[in-house]
Amino acid sequence: MMEVAYVCEWEKRPKSNHCPSIPLVCAWSCRNLIAFTTDFRNEEDDKDLSHMIHIIDTEHPWDVYSINSGHSEVISCLEWDQSGSRLLSADGDGQIKCWGMSEHLVNSWESRQGSSVDGDPIVALSWLHNGVKLALHVEKSGSTNFGEKFSRVKFSPSLTLFGGKPMEGWLAVTVSGLVTVSLLKPNGALLTASESLCRLRGRVALADIAFTGGGNIVVAATDGSSSSPVQFYKVCVSVVNEKCRIDTELLPSLFMRCTTDPVRRDKYPAVTHLKFLTRENSEQVLLCASSQTASIVECWSLRKEGLPVNNIFQHRSPVVGEKQPMILKWRILSATNDLERVSAVALPKLPISISNTDLKVASDTKFFPGLGLALAFHDGSVQILHRLSLHTMGVFYGGSSSGSSQRTDEPPIKRQRGGGATIHFKTLQFSWTSLALVGVDNHGKLHMIRVSPSMGQMLDMNTLLRHLLFLLEYCMVTGYDWWDVLLHVQPGMVHSLVEKLHEEYMRQNQALQQVLSTRILAVKASLCKLSSATAARACDFHAKLLLIAICSTLKSLLRPHTLNTPDKSPGDRLTEICAKNTDTDIDKVMINLKTEEFVLDGPPLQSLQQLIQWVGDFVLYLLANLPNQGSIVRPGFGFLRDGASLAMLREMMVMVRIWGLLKPGCLPIYTATSDNQDSMSLLFRLLTKLWLCSRDESHPQDPDEGLVDECCLLPSQLLLPAMDWLPANDGIITKIQSKHSLRLQFTKSYTLPTVNSTSQDIFSSPGSQRTDSLRCLHMGVSPTEESKACTRCGCVTMLRSPNKSNAMKQWEQRWIKNCLCGGLWRRIPATVS
Repeated sequence: MMEVAYVCEWEKRPKSNHCPSIPLVCAWSCRNLIAFTTDFRNEEDDKDLSHMIHIIDTEHPWDVYSINSGHSEVISCLEWDQSGSRLLSADGDGQIKCWGMSEHLVNSWESRQGSSVDGDPIVALSWLHNGVKLALHVEKSGSTNFGEKFSRVKFSPSLTLFGGKPMEGWLAVTVSGLVTVSLLKPNGALLTASESLCRLRGRVALADIAFTGGGNIVVAATDGSSSSPVQFYKVCVSVVNEKCRIDTELLPSLFMRCTTDPVRRDKYPAVTHLKFLTRENSEQVLLCASSQTASIVECWSLRKEGLPVNNIFQHRSPVVGEKQPMILKWRILSATNDLERVSAVALPKLPISISNTDLKVASDTKFFPGLGLALAFHDGSVQILHRLSLHTMGVFYGGSSSGSSQRTDEPPIKRQRGGGATIHFKTLQFSWTSLALVGVDNHGKLHMIRVSPSMGQMLDMNTLLRHLLFLLEYCMVTGYDWWDVLLHVQPGMVHSLVEKLHEEYMRQNQALQQVLSTRILAVKASLCKLSSATAARACDFHAKLLLIAICSTLKSLLRPHTLNTPDKSPGDRLTEICAKNTDTDIDKVMINLKTEEFVLDGPPLQSLQQLIQWVGDFVLYLLANLPNQGSIVRPGFGFLRDGASLAMLREMMVMVRIWGLLKPGCLPIYTATSDNQDSMSLLFRLLTKLWLCSRDESHPQDPDEGLVDECCLLPSQLLLPAMDWLPANDGIITKIQSKHSLRLQFTKSYTLPTVNSTSQDIFSSPGSQRTDSLRCLHMGVSPTEESKACTRCGCVTMLRSPNKSNAMKQWEQRWIKNCLCGGLWRRIPATVS
């Protein structure tokens, strides 16, 4: 049910030891970035290294970026924002820092803003809610409409600007009972205010923060003693006269049931964990009380109950319309038996509704992700419990899976340094689809654990595929990264998943298809890389992403000739005319166009020549490979029956032909065997014939023998380009499909061959020219320019722009934050690129 995918450890530090008393924190963003802390202390200078923040992307865990945070005390909280691009850190001295990517690189971070409550340790931290809440309806997973599977829930932001736009900021709770709020104004200024949670301030050892649909904030707090009540407070944030204002109100509190049980009254003296079950539900809370050796966990729910009326008033005649007075009261939902001492708790982030119907839905659909919470224990084990009933759904024993390899080489030393304690997780976090757990143990190692979507139940292949498909669709709609779903995809599932995903996508309305058009290509490409049989299709999907981007960029340069703009743009008219005109002569197609709409200045056209050249080379490559269409493993096969993509290529050739009349230097360059050959006319004629065969996608026709024969002659007429489809992906996902866990080391790249090593010649060949995949430029065999690579697809591009023209800079700005596939960028040294 749970298996270790990989373990990443630090290089041996003979002069360092671990400090068991230092708490560790970890946070997993929706973009699959993980931030965590360690508990190293250097013995030479007694320097505490727990002030460092380490950030990795899950696909390249060895490429760790360690931030010297500047915190003077141990970091107590880490919190990602809703976009997964900014990180909050807080420490034991009341310092809060907001971190952002430098140059949009995942391995380069800088502190942007910060606030402080001097000398008052932070115990809870959260970004203000932006009002976006999505509900995932498991019972409708068989529906064909994404809008029914994933619906937007009415939810108010914590604070709004003019026009209802959510205001950004964060909220923290301190150990002395203060709540502090910092608001980010649109101009970059910071508004900060602090207020006591209640009139009688008391010590807050543990706290958690949740949000209500009405825009309020609820804070749960305890002084750490199980005999004291767990207090709840409503916090309202507002801006009055350019100043931040905080209003607090006391809500109903509760006592843990174990303290009222005569047998257990003194058995669990301390509350060690306090968590709301979900961030957007302030009415269900999880509590854990512990002793030195054992723990007990309780789940509570806030309910409305009728207020009992005294007997004196029960017999009077009620007034018409009078309702029984209601009060809010905490009621225990469930509790565990005595457990091993809990060391960490992780709650699922998947937004399924949490009610008693979950049990029925889970049994009917066999869909378990998001239903379980994880408890890590001091004996090294991890249990998944149902988050309402607290029944055990699965158990993971660290010693049997990852521990077997750990014990052989280093356990005696580790046990001595740990003071005899077993290896156990000090912090634990679920991924955003609840299909993976990340934990940092008491020796500073990071463990990535697969969590089976079946939770140990026997599922048939169709049910398992349906669940994985459902989660892939969820990631596609939300924009979250789907890396953790790929952990459970075996090579034999890839083809079925890609086909089913395409079928579901085609059932959506036209507007939604347009929104998701590039995202589904990125998902398909990620899936196809997992199998050697479909690796070539991954090349096709990436090429299509680049094709769509170039086509939309070139069309955006067109402007209507007259000011009274017609209903259709020049780009739309070009598409319409090219679709109607089936002539194979490019010059005859040009006659039907208003060529004045294509008039552009020379410099923009010349600067885009490298993109135009890629289009020309791509057309030549596709046509030259038409005779080899029986070989499905060759890149480009997917385009030969893709009428929409062939039509797009045809439109661009017409557009480039017109521009070539104005600026011949922008035309693609071909090396022909004959001096008087019109290469563009030849390629357009063959491309049109191929497009006519696949124009009707419901009834595609095979190319006739005459077209195949002409394409066979192309290599003797034109020099074929060497298409650099995709750099070899150095990520981890293709290397962990087997059940064996990998042992990795931070800062040392992992270079074993992938599962699909047989297909690596498709992507690149050693010693060949390296290509800037976005600018379509050759960088040489050993580039000296500093580069960046996509964390998802491995696409490489230069970090600094060599271009000075505005047109090319606009193209580069489109990809400044994300790759074509939507992945994040990471800096790579010149020798690697």
